[in-house]
Amino acid sequence: MNVKDKIAIVTGASSGIGLATAQLLAKNGAKVVLAARSKDKLIELSKTLPDSLVIQTDMTDEAQIKAMVAKTVEHFGRVDILVNNAGRGYDAAIVDTDVKKFQELFNLDVIGPLVAMQAVIPDMQKQGGGSIINISSGTALMALPNMSAYSSLKRALVGISLTAKQELKDDKITVGVVY
Repeated sequence: MNVKDKIAIVTGASSGIGLATAQLLAKNGAKVVLAARSKDKLIELSKTLPDSLVIQTDMTDEAQIKAMVAKTVEHFGRVDILVNNAGRGYDAAIVDTDVKKFQELFNLDVIGPLVAMQAVIPDMQKQGGGSIINISSGTALMALPNMSAYSSLKRALVGISLTAKQELKDDKITVGVVY
């Protein structure tokens, strides 16, 4: 995919896969929106990425997710790429799974990406296309001890991604999932 001069939102950009993704996109000519809760880390990263924009965003907060997309469109005029990377793992046996923690992770790992997709899709439809990449995990394809909660969240994201891929193909919006 040619990303030169494309506008890309990367959630969870303050560390790990999100940070590496933001750096790679910028290296290849994209203008990157850096989204995460860690504003100080994003500001430091932004200093190394030309034309990047920092938008502190809690991906469990629907209003902040929608504001992130609106600020991106206001600043750059469009969103070409959404990388839904923000997420957190959870390692616990079924009998030890904390339901409240599981619900919090559901909001981050599943609902957050869904809301971000819902926020960018109308603009992508108007502009004639775009790309959405949802970062899942290989655990979505496995049955591993102590990983049932995390695995199920990542499986849910895979399900949303595969369905969206079919629903949006006529709108020239590609939806991919990375394991």
